This record gives sequence, structure tokens and C-alpha cells, in this order.
Amino acid sequence: MEKPGRILIVDDDDRIRALHGRLLGNMGFETETASDGIEALAKLPLGVDLVLMDADMPNMDGFEAAKRIRDLPEYAALPIVMVTGLDIGAMHRRALEAGINDLIGKPVDADELRLRARWLVDLKRTKDRLEQRNTELERSIADRTQALRDALERMTHAERKVYGAHLDTIHRLAVAAEFKDADTAGHIGRVGSFAAVLATATGMAPGEVAKIRHATPMHDVGKIGIPDEVLLKPGPLDELEWAVMRKHATFGAKLLEGSDSEVLQMGERIAHSHHEKWDGSGYPQGLRGTDIPIEARICAIVDYFDAVTMPRPYRGPLPVDYAVDNIREDDASHFDPELRAAFLDCLPQILDVRSETESDPDRSPIKLRLPSLDELE
Repeated sequence: MEKPGRILIVDDDDRIRALHGRLLGNMGFETETASDGIEALAKLPLGVDLVLMDADMPNMDGFEAAKRIRDLPEYAALPIVMVTGLDIGAMHRRALEAGINDLIGKPVDADELRLRARWLVDLKRTKDRLEQRNTELERSIADRTQALRDALERMTHAERKVYGAHLDTIHRLAVAAEFKDADTAGHIGRVGSFAAVLATATGMAPGEVAKIRHATPMHDVGKIGIPDEVLLKPGPLDELEWAVMRKHATFGAKLLEGSDSEVLQMGERIAHSHHEKWDGSGYPQGLRGTDIPIEARICAIVDYFDAVTMPRPYRGPLPVDYAVDNIREDDASHFDPELRAAFLDCLPQILDVRSETESDPDRSPIKLRLPSLDELE
């Protein structure tokens, strides 16, 4: 059963303290006593449910003691009943300002004291139970929220690992297509980085930039299906061999089609269309202008720039200035004019990335550093 309420009786008169103590004891309450406001403040931690306090006391009167109690946050709801022999009506406003809940005149009427004490103690205990319940509820919510955060963090970590494995598989697929030609090591990593720089310069959203960074290295994945005698021929290809080589765009699209992955879907479009030209003279479909997917148009420029400056089986690497001049002088036959202008604007960043990946292989998105092959027309 719930323990009876504990009431702190504060009065400088020993006889009044004793009288009130007997009355409240007979009503079933436990009591503590204090002879002034200073002692009353010291005894509050004893688990007091109500303060029955005289108004006129030495050292610290009842009004000052009440104010001090209300200044302590943990006792903001502690009921205070003031007992006074003065005119209650005249003291009412001052009592409210001090935070006193009720006033009783002297001499105290036992029934009035019992009713007011019981009502105020019950009210305080109800508030205490509500606060305790709220505290427990807040703690429970905090615990559940933290558990949810932990679960979401674990799920996010797991999803990141799965996505990382997904991208790693994509990268290795791109590397597999370039594995045979050691002269083009790093090409697929660089074109991915270049494509990201150019995509950013065109105002693409960060999510699209990330996808194009990972999808562009798959542009030549279809070369897996090209015979070595054509792919690695140490000299220019003849017309028949070029016909075979051009099939890598279709092979790449077929290899990547049907995936739920947005990166692989973009990779399919790039593989299929990165040899299309702005004027419609490219292959395999002869697409023209904006009918060519923008990611393929971006790939066409950065792939050309990097491939020209790489050694080929039939020639050495050509100067960067040569590749840049060819892009600058293009008469809107090969490249998207707006993308060409954007490429020239962000050329310093492209050259910084090129320098970083050449001096530090770990800066390349494709860390395996396996080879790439891109036949120039």
C-alpha cells in the first residue's frame, strides 16, 4: 500500500508544532518539524509531500521561505499551506506571489486541515506519478529511438557494403574488358574521373555525377567480344577489321542490358552510344544531336581526349595540346558544341586530375590499374 503523506510543520512556537503534529498524526500522516524557514529548507530532502508553515517567524518568515522553495526546480510542485492568525483576505495576494497554495487561519480547524492536507497531498502524489510516468516514457522513447538509430546505422553500413561490392563488380567488369592491352593502363579510371568533372561543369546533380563517374569506365566493355587479332593488331585496321571493331558498342549494350542497377543502365547507354557523333555520322545507330544520351556525349569527349594521348600499337602517345586543339576546332560534327565548350572551360581541372592519377595511381577510381583499349578513328 502507498505510504501516508509526509508533512513538514514549520513554526517557531514549540506548542503549535506539537499540536499540529498530533492532529496530522491522528489523520494518518507522517510529520517532520522545523522551527523557522532556514530549517525548513534544510529538511525538504526528507521526502516531504506538503509544507504547513507559519507566516510570522524569526530569521526567515513564511513568505520568504515559500519563495526560496519555489526557486528550487525539484520542489516547484510541492504544496505549501500557510497558517496565520492575521487577516487571510489581506494576505491573499502576497501569498500567491510567494507561491503559496492555500491559507488557513489560526486556530486551526481539524476538519479543514484534514480536508486541505489530504487534497493537496493526493494532488502532489498524482503529479509525482505523472512526472514519473512521463520520465519513464521519455526514457523508453529515447531507448527505442537509440535502438532504431543503431539498427538504421547497421542497415546503412550493410547497404553501403553491398553498394560498394556492386560498384567493385562494375569496375572489375570494366577492367576485364581492358585487360589485354597493357599500354592503356589507367585509361578507364581517368575517363571516369574526367566525365565526373565535365558532368559537374554542366550542372548535373551530385547523384548523377556519381553515377556517370562509375558508369563511364564501362564504355568499352563490349571489347570482350572482339577477337585478339583485331583488338591487338600492331597497325591500322583495314575496313573489314574496323567493321568487326565497331561491333563492340553493340556487344557492350547487350552485355549490360536488363539490369535493375541505375549505374549499369547508364553504362549500357554509354557503351552503346559513345561512338555516336553530333552530326549523325557515328555508329552503331547513327544517332544525331540530343538523341544521343548526354552521358554518352560526355564520354565521347573525355574518351577521345585521353585516348589520343595514350600510346597505340601502331603509334606513340600524341601531345595533350594536339588533343585539345582537335576538340576546340571540331565543327560540331563529332562533339556536342555545348559540352565541348564546357570541356574547354574545365580543362585545368581535367589536367589536374590527369596529373594526380598519373603521379599517384591510388587516386584513380580504378585502383587495379589494369589496362584499357580505345581505337581511334
